[in-house]
Amino acid sequence: MSNQTQTTEAPNRRSVLSESGLAFSLAEVILLILSTVALLVTGAILGENAAESDVYKYVGYLAPQLGIAAACLIFFRREKMPFKEAYAPCKWYYFPIALLVAFGLFSLSEVNGYWIDFLIGCGYRPSDATLPNVTGWGLLPAILVIALLPAVFEETLFRRIQLHGMQRGGWGTAPVIFISGALFSLFHGSPEQTLYQFACGCVYALLAIRSGSVLPTVLAHFANNAVILALTSAGYEDIPSSAKLPFYLVAGMVLASVLIFLIFFQKNGNRRGGVKGGGKYFAAAFAGIVLCAVQWIFVLVQGFLK
Repeated sequence: MSNQTQTTEAPNRRSVLSESGLAFSLAEVILLILSTVALLVTGAILGENAAESDVYKYVGYLAPQLGIAAACLIFFRREKMPFKEAYAPCKWYYFPIALLVAFGLFSLSEVNGYWIDFLIGCGYRPSDATLPNVTGWGLLPAILVIALLPAVFEETLFRRIQLHGMQRGGWGTAPVIFISGALFSLFHGSPEQTLYQFACGCVYALLAIRSGSVLPTVLAHFANNAVILALTSAGYEDIPSSAKLPFYLVAGMVLASVLIFLIFFQKNGNRRGGVKGGGKYFAAAFAGIVLCAVQWIFVLVQGFLK
């Protein structure tokens, strides 16, 4: 009986890992194609200085999210997964925890600043800000396109499809957290934000595993992005770093407390082990990983050549 169980589970494990990896590759490929076409068309319509317009900037944020959404839909169709299963509910207290996570992660933005300073010291020039106008009523569409849509679609791809697929494939909890966090960071293709996005990806992964749902991570991701936009709108970047220090210290203590609770006092989803059938996943995700790596390297080299 156990032999029969093993022979039926192994193909399922390989299948779910391959499908998850394929979703990662599809998301990157569709994203690149859609973004390139959308920006070329928008640039042609707007003409000279198109890159400086808010319309062009919004297209630059919206097109990638539509590409991710398309890859997620393809995955759900192939897996015949209903909406309720994809966004399963969880215990209520994970939602306030998600808000604490969003607040706590602000402490890491200051730490990431040291990484950016290191790159600058090596001759790197950071990318110019591409945010559209976020002052006044301009904040509302920015929150929709730059905060809400990424929270929904990116969390669906990374914490629902990638992370859940790795878990179903029999991977250990620690590898799932760190590998999914690394892929989340690499996917964004930003050398400047690599460490911060890796940390965010790992924390979101831990929260998703403990809650058994993607919904708290959607909330945490949205709150993090939305508050950053709101602070930018309010001129928070003009405040001296010394005045921000108490805020970062409190945020750091909150993040540490949440992580201690999730790691040591919550055991949901814990699984020992390594990366079972990793070759199946990485073979399917290979195209996406290579494209993301090329994009990351291109941005890094471009920063040094400015």
